[in-house]
Amino acid sequence: MTDQPSQRRFLTIEQAAEELNVKQSLIRGLIKTGELRAIQVGGRGQWRIGRQDIDDYVTEAYRRTAERIAAGELIDEGEPDGE
Repeated sequence: MTDQPSQRRFLTIEQAAEELNVKQSLIRGLIKTGELRAIQVGGRGQWRIGRQDIDDYVTEAYRRTAERIAAGELIDEGEPDGE
């Protein structure tokens, strides 16, 4: 046995949104545009997103962000820092 907590291989749209701290509508949009891979399962065609697909999406987002920073394309509008 392992001491690792078991993680599900696939997440629902709700779980993926919670994982990325975004709205479910954004996850649906990312799926629709193909930016986030997902599969439909079952008779009702419910969406499932693989954990690896979430990780791949985040890795790609970091890469794109780094490119934009290097090109001077990002303007930091900032988040409120509580001051």
